Amino acid sequence: MVVTIKDIAEKVGVSVTTISRVLNNRGYLSDDLKKRVQVAMEEMNYQPNEIARSLSRKKSNIIGLIIPDVSHPFFAELTKHIEYYAYTHGLKLLLCNSLLNKKKEKEYFDLLKASQVDGIIMGSHTMRVEDYKSINLPIVTIDRQITDSIPYISSDNYEGGKLATKLLIDKKCRKIAYISGNLQLNLLATKRHHAFIEQVRASGVEFVVKETQINGFNLADYKNLIRALFKEHPDVDGIFASSDIIAMEVIKECHRLGKSIPEQVRVVGYDGIQQGYFNNWQITTIEQPIRDMGKLAVQHLVQQIAGKEPPMETILPVKLLERGTA
Repeated sequence: MVVTIKDIAEKVGVSVTTISRVLNNRGYLSDDLKKRVQVAMEEMNYQPNEIARSLSRKKSNIIGLIIPDVSHPFFAELTKHIEYYAYTHGLKLLLCNSLLNKKKEKEYFDLLKASQVDGIIMGSHTMRVEDYKSINLPIVTIDRQITDSIPYISSDNYEGGKLATKLLIDKKCRKIAYISGNLQLNLLATKRHHAFIEQVRASGVEFVVKETQINGFNLADYKNLIRALFKEHPDVDGIFASSDIIAMEVIKECHRLGKSIPEQVRVVGYDGIQQGYFNNWQITTIEQPIRDMGKLAVQHLVQQIAGKEPPMETILPVKLLERGTA
């Protein structure tokens, strides 16, 4: 049997209106009354209808998060921090995996709007710009600049690309490969590629670029791409991987081919995920401030929900972590 606030009111001996005031924390309420209501709710296993309550308050205390793939360690860590900081602001999180599927992302947007969320954090975007403008909800994007009117948060991708490439050049690599997700996607991460190209061309070092298909984040695609790279360019002795996950696949393939790291092939990753340091990976990488990115995404969304204007652009510094692979 579904327990209603009428059942709670009868048990406590007060009106339904009084129970509603307790649930929504409105008006003066004695501590004794609130305690009695809480005890009754626990005894009767009452589950508040959050969406119905949000309609009466015009605020749900729920936010949406749309990311490409929560199984990807970078997005998993980012999600953990966003959920943590959302909770500290009294917000619950609805998580959606878009898998870079335009239809799926649109359906999730419709779901979040129907669920009366207070705002949305975007770590994925595949729809038209007009679709985002018509949402009429507070939005913050991460590593994506959709329009001039939607705030975004990013690490300094250009500086990260510059640091990684310069390290490989300084280590006397003669032929350097850049491996990334699809460069046609409208991501701020493509600035890592821009920095790579500028650095290798300025130094005169031979280079090659490999990118995944449009729907990246597939380990099998990474593996095939890396195998093709070494087959076509066996003399590559330096690799800048645009994520630590790609760097791990590079290391696996080097082990399979009997190429020693860093003696024969130097590898630099990107992201600074925990997995890249643990389990004896010890990947030299460009560390993104993932915790700060999640924290600021929530803060800037909360500011919008409160009717304030956060900065439109937030670019956070990165750090070179030189470990065992370069």
